[in-house]
Amino acid sequence: MTAILVVEDSERIAAFVAKGLRAAGFTPTITASARDAFDLAASGEFDLMVLDLSLPDGDGLDVARRLRAAGAELAIIILTARDSVTDTVAGLEGGADDYMAKPFRFEELLARIRLRLRTGAAGDSRSDVLRHDDVELDLRSRRARVGDREVELSAREFALAETFLRHPGQVLSREQLLSRVWGYDFDPGSNVVDVYVRYLRRKLGAELVTTVRGAGYRLG
Repeated sequence: MTAILVVEDSERIAAFVAKGLRAAGFTPTITASARDAFDLAASGEFDLMVLDLSLPDGDGLDVARRLRAAGAELAIIILTARDSVTDTVAGLEGGADDYMAKPFRFEELLARIRLRLRTGAAGDSRSDVLRHDDVELDLRSRRARVGDREVELSAREFALAETFLRHPGQVLSREQLLSRVWGYDFDPGSNVVDVYVRYLRRKLGAELVTTVRGAGYRLG
């Protein structure tokens, strides 16, 4: 059974999410403590964590950052009432794989959980190091190198670079990138993909990603 950690200080919301997860075939564990959330998630016994940010004994974002710094690989979906763009970016850059604002539909949360679990399972059977020309990504340490130089990438930049390196020569549309890296449906008014491609070109090399006009982007 897939184990999911639900970190939520609202008993009503926690019970609602746990009930839905059980009905979907998952095994949920609930905690309202930031300290317990870190200890439980770091144990390696959970596949995914649904994480609130406003907890009685700390900030969930700090929990996510500490887990990533400790090398924890479980998927993290933030579920919070903080819904500003600044909060969303901070959550994703802090190591979360996805970000949902309250109020929410359980069906959408369940879809995102399944997406993240599929993505993680696919990644487990692949190489721990991806390479293209002089760019190298170490998936375990989450480190990037260009030649002999180590490059610092944010969590989202790393995920985007990983997506490109897993699909060499393939044209990836903005819709595909937004879905695979951010877990969102396509928003025609969003330019987040273009912004992050610029970040990658600046850090990993201007020639790494080619724009295919009217279609999307391609590695090389």
